[in-house]
Amino acid sequence: MTVTLGEIAAALGAELAGDASLPIRGASEPSAAGELDLALAMDPKYAAGITQGQARAAMLWPGADWRSFGLRGAIFAPRGRLAMAGLSRIFDPGPVIQPGISPLAVVDPTAELGEAAAVGPFVVIGPGVRIGPRARIASHVSIAEGARIGADALILQGVRIGARVVIGDRLIAQPGAVVGADGFAFVTAEKSGVEQIRETLGKREEIRDQSWHRIHSLGSVTIGDDVELGANSCIDRGTVRDTEVGNGTKLDNLVHLGHNVRVGRDCLLCALVGVAGSTRIGDRVVLGGQVGVSDNIFVGDDVIAGGGSKILTNAPKGRVLLGYPAMKMDSHIELQKALRRLTRLAQRVAELEARLGLAGGSGSDGGDG
Repeated sequence: MTVTLGEIAAALGAELAGDASLPIRGASEPSAAGELDLALAMDPKYAAGITQGQARAAMLWPGADWRSFGLRGAIFAPRGRLAMAGLSRIFDPGPVIQPGISPLAVVDPTAELGEAAAVGPFVVIGPGVRIGPRARIASHVSIAEGARIGADALILQGVRIGARVVIGDRLIAQPGAVVGADGFAFVTAEKSGVEQIRETLGKREEIRDQSWHRIHSLGSVTIGDDVELGANSCIDRGTVRDTEVGNGTKLDNLVHLGHNVRVGRDCLLCALVGVAGSTRIGDRVVLGGQVGVSDNIFVGDDVIAGGGSKILTNAPKGRVLLGYPAMKMDSHIELQKALRRLTRLAQRVAELEARLGLAGGSGSDGGDG
């Protein structure tokens, strides 16, 4: 696909300088750009690469002297990553899914597919399923009985959508995502060691020989509009009520939401985040990679947790968290600074003890002498 520099600027709502008619076929790092590429240098630190490549046009930071780089045209991006969102949308061709229903797909006669739906080979769509218009479903997807999926869905290879799952419009599900697996819920006939430890914070009355009994998942999963699911992400169905994901929320690869979890609107859950059962996540929450969230707690609106944090208790609205256990980021940083000083502090204490003749300080009670 070829577009002009002017068309790109108009689509992005960005300022244009130079020759608007320049043809552009793609985007590139500055040093590797060819004549038909748009060199991406939205920060001055990337500017040196422009003259190493062959680009005739570039996306630059506001106020850049574009002529000094030998360019014939430029687009200025006040917010580089936001411009990248629009630019990548222009040039992304998307997956190749042939229109219509592949003869190698199995679609139950009671299923309803909207206008212009595309269904790839080896897809299985169960009874009573309803899929909105313009859905694109790649190969080896399975959609179980009674599921509802809105308009303009993009469901990629190997996605599994369970029974009675309800999903809004414009879903994007990356390969291997699973929505609607059973929740991980088991119970013992008598109080288990885990229950005792939770109550006593570490003490066990006795160790019993017990087996686990499955608690079946009677609920399903409800997902809003404009949600994206990363590769191999998993959302478990609820025990009685549905597990819920709000509008605009994005899950990265390998994210897991346990049974009965509720995630609000416009959240960002990065790779390897795990949210245990019955936890509520507010709106616009950002959880960095490998964040773990304990069960049956609440994470308030606009919380941001740094990568690797473990949230074990309720997190107030707007709190910025870091560490294990997660605490306010400024407190965590101060603790880390103090921890790095411990070696020097121990050396100073040893020197003071030596001066006082306390031989390591063992046995000293600090009494009158």
